[in-house]
Amino acid sequence: MPILIALMFLLGTELNKEAFANVARNPKAVILGMTGQVILLPAIAFALAWLLKMPPVYFMGLVLVACCPGGSSSNVFSMLAKGDVALSVTLTALSSIITLLTLPAIMELTSLFVSQNAGITIELPIGKLLVQNIVLLFVPLLAGWLLKHFKEALAAKVSKVLNRLAFPALMTLALLFFLQYTEEITANFSITGLACVLLILASMLCSSLLSRLGRLTGAARRTIVIEVGMQNAAQAIAIATSPFIFNSGEMAIPAIMYALFMNVILLLYVLKFKKIK
Repeated sequence: MPILIALMFLLGTELNKEAFANVARNPKAVILGMTGQVILLPAIAFALAWLLKMPPVYFMGLVLVACCPGGSSSNVFSMLAKGDVALSVTLTALSSIITLLTLPAIMELTSLFVSQNAGITIELPIGKLLVQNIVLLFVPLLAGWLLKHFKEALAAKVSKVLNRLAFPALMTLALLFFLQYTEEITANFSITGLACVLLILASMLCSSLLSRLGRLTGAARRTIVIEVGMQNAAQAIAIATSPFIFNSGEMAIPAIMYALFMNVILLLYVLKFKKIK
């Protein structure tokens, strides 16, 4: 949870007038990006989990990571891919706010579906989930933005430090969970790993097609592909393992595997555009 708070605070320090103005200046790109992030990705995750007949806990875990907002590292990846960084920050910030409402709604429907089909009862305390999301996402996001607004120089220094620590911290968290649940991960690696890889690739392909249909520029297309593919796995882990929500380390396994695969796949994607001037 401290890692998630730090990531959201970092995102808040990166918000500026340009990020908000981007909504009015380029509404089509923002709408298409949000469509891919909030609707397309969870739908693909649900379909894959159903088609692959994933066990209930992993079914829930895969949909959970797909319901989360874009990861803060997407802004760095967009910069490396010569994308639209302002659009990236805008999409990450908007998805962090919008998913406060969409995540509980989609997970409630998913838990009902899984419960009915698996013959088990999975309860989702929506009120507690909303409160936890507000505390862990919106509050640190707002705090980071306020720091930038009132103490811009200090915010720049804090952002620089957090940017260096964010990725190693997330990978360390994933590694710790991997070591803790090595047996479960190994036993279910084939189906869960396959589901995560297919989810990343399908989301990248579909978001690229969506962007092309919208006739967006190359930079905007690359940004949306990265935004939709890169998820806030730390949030999924925090929700899955929270004693107030699901209290399940196993449910966090898809998020852990997604975090590992998404960084590898999206890094390979970014390298394609390294020489673009």
